[in-house]
Formats: sequence, structure tokens, C-alpha cells
Amino acid sequence: MPFLPTNLAEAKARNWLELDIIIVNGDAYVDHPSFGAAVIGRYLEAAGFRVGILPQPDWSRDEDFMALGRPRLFFGITAGNMDSLVSNYTAQRKRRNDDAYSPGGVAGLRPDRATLVYANALKRIYKNVPLVLGGIEASLRRIAHYDYWQDKIRGSLLADTKADFLVYGMGEKASLEIASALQAGTKPEHLTGIGGTVVFSPLPPAPDSLILPDNKACVDKPTFRRMTMLFENNHQEQVLYQQNGGRWIKHNPPAASLKPDELDAIHSLPFEYAPHPRYQGATIPAFEQIKSSITSHRGCYGGCNFCAISSHQGRRLQSRSQDSIVAEARSMVLRQGKSVTITDVGGPTANMYASACKLDFPASCKRASCLYPSICKNLLPDHQAQLALLDEIERLPGVKHVFIASGVRHDLALRSPQYIAALATKYTGGRLKLAPEHSVDRVLELMGKPSVSLYEEFAKEFFAACKKGGIKRQIIPYLIIGHPGTTLQDALELRAWLMKHNLRVEQVQEFTPTPMTVSTCMYYTGLDYQTGKPIHIPKPGEIRKQKELALWHQYPDHSIKTRRKGKTSN
Repeated sequence: MPFLPTNLAEAKARNWLELDIIIVNGDAYVDHPSFGAAVIGRYLEAAGFRVGILPQPDWSRDEDFMALGRPRLFFGITAGNMDSLVSNYTAQRKRRNDDAYSPGGVAGLRPDRATLVYANALKRIYKNVPLVLGGIEASLRRIAHYDYWQDKIRGSLLADTKADFLVYGMGEKASLEIASALQAGTKPEHLTGIGGTVVFSPLPPAPDSLILPDNKACVDKPTFRRMTMLFENNHQEQVLYQQNGGRWIKHNPPAASLKPDELDAIHSLPFEYAPHPRYQGATIPAFEQIKSSITSHRGCYGGCNFCAISSHQGRRLQSRSQDSIVAEARSMVLRQGKSVTITDVGGPTANMYASACKLDFPASCKRASCLYPSICKNLLPDHQAQLALLDEIERLPGVKHVFIASGVRHDLALRSPQYIAALATKYTGGRLKLAPEHSVDRVLELMGKPSVSLYEEFAKEFFAACKKGGIKRQIIPYLIIGHPGTTLQDALELRAWLMKHNLRVEQVQEFTPTPMTVSTCMYYTGLDYQTGKPIHIPKPGEIRKQKELALWHQYPDHSIKTRRKGKTSN
């Protein structure tokens, strides 16, 4: 059986009478390095552990949780590649009609708060089996946080579930360290210092410890802002303590980053690059989207205030070697048995590949972003390395085209006119994704994004290269409306900017307050994160109006009256 087992019959086909570790997963099981449960499962399997996966168990049926029996070491629990509430609901808190990580795109196969639901079921069915939480849902709920869907402050997910460990971040090293220690007979309560974990502290913190305000105190909005700032400024290098539900939790600093050879080793694991046969060929939309793409790196040092990537993947860049990526491209051609178009070679931000820091991204650095408010002098971007990589992939037998579909930081790309020209003439499949996010500088400051003038400068260079090459291309700007601090007047200015440049965006993203981001802190508190001064928080009705203004070509006769400094404008 090439796939990790999902039931006892598949385990017995491997001559496994019991499993060491069972991963309960809110996604369908796709054996591919873009799917977190598969990565952790294959990584632990390579270390000698017998690992199974329970994908999307029906939480109303105990039998689904018993399909692989009792694990010898622990249950790993993840809601999947997305937070379950983001997956299940729109920014307007309306239930979604589909789920990209489920077979057939069917909605309703993962519960709300999947990590908590799965943990409660397992604690009831299998008493005294250690539970290890992981995935982005756990990462973003590892301390007291604001929950948009309940409009309240909730405690750490560790405290809610009473699990033994919460692994945050990408999780390979922490998961292996936990598994190895439990294998050696160490009790879970003695494993309190593993990097990249949050655990219950057996003892109260020492007087000189850094203690965050507790979850109840964080209901007070200035206190919540202070807690967020303490966390953001210190969690990279210090142990933090916080009381949640009357118990002390200990937040350890992140696990050590993977070196290029370690990341290469993960991508060389024996993935099937396909959904499990149990789905009988049903389409899994998220897999269809990435099956012809290659991940080149992890992490993002952009530090956008609304983005959760740095809280999960981290700010430190971890890049694969060129040889590893080229080898994956070769294997893609062999697997598909025909000429292929590689739809993306990238990561959270495509042109951060191979970037370095003169100081090696030290944990002591207090900058939230290497790019904002200006590009750090210690940052060493390497567009040439990505261009060389793309060129080598493009020359492989059986590769028809290579494109970049991941987002590109236009402010960073301005450092390399050659890179912009290559995007324009070779690596853009008709449309290039850029994320100016807004046009009003005051709003962009709240988002932690550069001035829109840099977007305009990039677009000028990009289209000049297109014209020189005799090629027609488009830039699709990604926009966020409803961000804390935005007003209808800002939306009117955005509309005017879009009309001036004849930009007809097909959709805009409504701001969703996901846990642990700086923008969510502003949303909950109504305070500017940097200054502490009150800011406007748009209500749902106003957000809908902002959206209509941004979609000016769909609402050409739209007119909204707003008042600003006593004057009325249309």
C-alpha cells in the first residue's frame, strides 16, 4: 500500500498490527507535499514510525474515529490546510456552499472548530492517549485570541481541548521530537521545553518570567492590544507564559528552521502526488489547483498586518535547493507521462525565493517586516537565483511552459528590472497577480503595505517590457476592503484610482479578522496598533458599499453620499 493507511485493512496490508501515530485530519487525504497532514505523516514514517491518517471523520460517529484503532504513542489532530471557520464561513459569517479540500468540493465534511471537536471525541473514546494539536487552526489559536465568529475573546486552544501538546508552525521537528521522546518512555508532562510547542506548565512561572495578560483580562481592549504587542515583540526568542482557564500555559520559542538539505529531504519523501484511492477519482479542487505546481520555499518576511502566514510559517525564509526543485519537475513529467505546463514555482511570495539576511534573520530582530516601511538594508533578495531556477526547469525535456502563479512583491521586484522583464515576457500566464491591497496611503500604513506609487512604478516597467516584446499581458490587482480604519471616503478614492487606471477587478477580498494578526487586534480594539488612537471600524453594511465602489464597472451608476469635514461628496 503506497499511501499511508486510513483503516485497519490497509494497515494490515503493510503487516502493521498497530500504529504508533494516527493523524486525524479535517481535509481529504491527498498524499502531496502541499498538504500538511501528508507531510507530517511521511516525515514521521521516514523516521521509522508507523503512521496512519483518518481523513474527515464523521464527528457524530465513534466508528469513524476507531477505524485505525488505538495508537501506541499519540493522536495528531489538525483541522487541515485551512482554519475550519475560514473554510466554512464567508467574511460576512455566511456558511459557504463548497469546500476546496473535500472530495467533489462538498461542504459540511469538517465541523466548525474541527480541532476542538476531534479532540473532544478522541478524549472520550480513547482515554489516556496523548493528543498533539497542529496545523494552522492550532497555530493561530495558541494563546488567548479574538474569535470573530463568536465576537469574543477565547482562551488558548490547548486549554480548550486539554490536549498534551500544541505544535505551532510547520511542525516537522517538534512532531518528531515528541514522537521520539514518547517512544523512549518519557511522559508527556515532562516534555515542556520543545521548540515550536505550547504546553501546560507544571509549575507557576518564576517572578522574572515574561507573562502575558490572561485570557479574561484580555477582554479589556487596551489590555488585548498590550498583550498582542508583548507577544509580537518577544515570542521569537523568549519563553512566554499566560494563564488560560486557570492553568498556566508555556509558549516556547519557534522550532529551528529547516536548512535547505532538510527541506529537500522532505520533498524527496515517497509522496504519491495524488488523492487516496478511497475517493474513487472524485475531484478535490485544492489538489487540482496545485497538482502541476512546485513549492520552492517557505516563510514570508513581508509582515502584512492582516496576514497569518508569518504567525504560522514564520518570517525566516527557508528555500529548497535548485537541484531538488528541478528533480521534482522531472518527476512531474514522468508521473504525467506527457509534456507538462508547470503552473507555479513559488511559495507565499514567489520572488522571495533564495532571499537571505546579512544577520541570518535573528530572533532578536524586532522588525515585523523586512520590507515595510522600507526595505531593510540587511535583506539580500536574489532574483537572479529564481531566474536561473526557472530557466533550468524550462529547458527540461517534457516541460512546455513554466509560470509563476504565486503572488509577487512588487516593491521587492523593483530591485531587479531583469526579473520584471522576465515575468512580463516569459513567466506570466496571461495575468500576473499583484497585491497593492488599496490605493490610499493612510490605509496602506494600517495594513503594513507600501505606497501604491510603487505598484504604479512596477506596472509601468512591466507593461513597457510587454510592449518591447510584442506581448499582451494583464496585471490583476488584489484588493482588501473593510480593513480596520477604512471609511467610505477611502473607498471612493479607491474607486477613482481604479477608474483612472481602467482597472476592472473581478473580485475583492473582504477583510476577515483571523486570530493573532495585528489587523485583527485593531478590529477588536478599535485602536491603531502603533499609536493606540481610536480608528473607524466599518460595519457589514458599510463593507458591502465599499465592495460595490471597488467593483465600479459592475456598479457604474453607484453613488454614495458620505460626509467628511462637514462636506458632502458623491
